[in-house]
Amino acid sequence: MYDIIVIGSGPGGYVAAIRAAQLGLSVAVVEKSEMGGVCLNWGCIPTKALLKSAQALHYAQKGAEYGFEISGEVTPNITKVVERSRNVAAGMSRGIDYLFKKNKIAVINGFGRIVKEGEVEVLDQEGKKEIYKAKNIIIATGARANSLPFAPIDGEKIISYRHALTPETIPESIAVIGSGAIGSEFAYFYRLMGSQVHLIEYLSSVVPLEDHEVSAQLSRSFRKMGIKVMVSAQVKQVDVSGENCKVTVQTKKGEEIIEVEKVLSAVGVVSNVENLGLEELGVKVEKGKIVVDDFYSTNVHGIYAIGDVIATPALAHVSSAEAECCVEKIAGLDPLPLDYGNVPACIYTSPEIASVGSTEKALKEKGIEYKVGKFPFTASGKASASGERDGFVKLLINPQDDTILGAHLIGANVTEMLSGIVVGRTKGVTAKDIIQSIHPHPTMSEAIMEAASVVHNRVIHI
Repeated sequence: MYDIIVIGSGPGGYVAAIRAAQLGLSVAVVEKSEMGGVCLNWGCIPTKALLKSAQALHYAQKGAEYGFEISGEVTPNITKVVERSRNVAAGMSRGIDYLFKKNKIAVINGFGRIVKEGEVEVLDQEGKKEIYKAKNIIIATGARANSLPFAPIDGEKIISYRHALTPETIPESIAVIGSGAIGSEFAYFYRLMGSQVHLIEYLSSVVPLEDHEVSAQLSRSFRKMGIKVMVSAQVKQVDVSGENCKVTVQTKKGEEIIEVEKVLSAVGVVSNVENLGLEELGVKVEKGKIVVDDFYSTNVHGIYAIGDVIATPALAHVSSAEAECCVEKIAGLDPLPLDYGNVPACIYTSPEIASVGSTEKALKEKGIEYKVGKFPFTASGKASASGERDGFVKLLINPQDDTILGAHLIGANVTEMLSGIVVGRTKGVTAKDIIQSIHPHPTMSEAIMEAASVVHNRVIHI
């Protein structure tokens, strides 16, 4: 009998297990595949490794701009690029193995299914079933790629992010359907690798959840690097009967047929809630998501759910935060519910995107007053020295108490600059507090102080 059995070892599952072990609970993790789940093996980590290779290639190709010459053409070796990415992912997965051993967490290999309260049936690869008992069960089974009904993923011509991570060759052309984080990051990667890229977005702007000015900046940057960006564009059909794919797209100007070698479906994810025994147990599920309270308890005693299987942002760091909160509640501590209004979001294109809090659109819709402080990287000494002048920092400030309502950054390395703003929002830091804090020079992060200075009409460098 374990105190907790966690089904799934992704960034929600493994964090839940380790935190529970730290609190003195006996823990087992059921995992049917690699340790670390999608994030470490097929998501966050390997995609960033690919993007780093693409960025290194880009810098090498732009060598003359930085004052050096490379004899001969600089071209990617996709086999080596993918090999590096997979090695990085494998190393991270081994790291989870180490942490589990360090914290004395049992690993049960196989597919887990809850057969009744306190019992998990595990089916291993050889078809053998075994029952394991626990006082509490945490579902952390994550999600998988979604696909359009008329364009099912076949792994050959229509691919998902998993296939996009491990190409044997770089396609001459690719259409990416969906411009969220996954779609935009792969559009950027494949363009730098040499593909002709069409980025197709149903809504009126790319990265549609981001601030409108951020979306516009990314669109400009993408078009400058040769990506054909199509917004307010609906894919009506994908014909794979010929040698290439013919993608029929309805735009404001009419119907257009795009012929490409590959199509990447990046139209979101679907929660892995099937075959877990939820229906038989009466666990409440709405619109494909498990229903939970503020501390991730389902309507069935002793069963909890975290991460992509519940209706919260499908982000690795959100899953990890939910895991700690859930486990601490189980252990009898008194954790605070998570503040989902202060969840940071990052997109690792070039320029990068980082945001937290409300957008201008959301504030206008709610009738909330705000002031805007915006500082462009064209006025940043560090950005100019780095040759990375695209982008800006934009702060939305409450005129009543001077606190941060939202922050929207686009530019080089801005994902590394966001954490301080998240802490600031948590602690009620004001724009004047930011101004009065000395920022190191020259840095990209100076732009945060400069943007705060704009709000109070005391900016120096623009």
